[in-house]
Amino acid sequence: MTRYPDIKVELTGTDGNAYAILGKVTKALRRGGCAPSEIGEFQAEATSGDYDKLLQTCMSWVDVT
Repeated sequence: MTRYPDIKVELTGTDGNAYAILGKVTKALRRGGCAPSEIGEFQAEATSGDYDKLLQTCMSWVDVT
């Protein structure tokens, strides 16, 4: 289940660089009104593993297209 299904992030066509993806989702969370503590939680979870973990975390937090 997606934590913030109303926040949509298009990753198709985005540079596959992990930092670019992390930045794009972080920016969307800020725009969506998430608290800084929640954004920190997202970033900690997203960077706690490998590239696949990053993508899985992004998909569990926002609607990724």
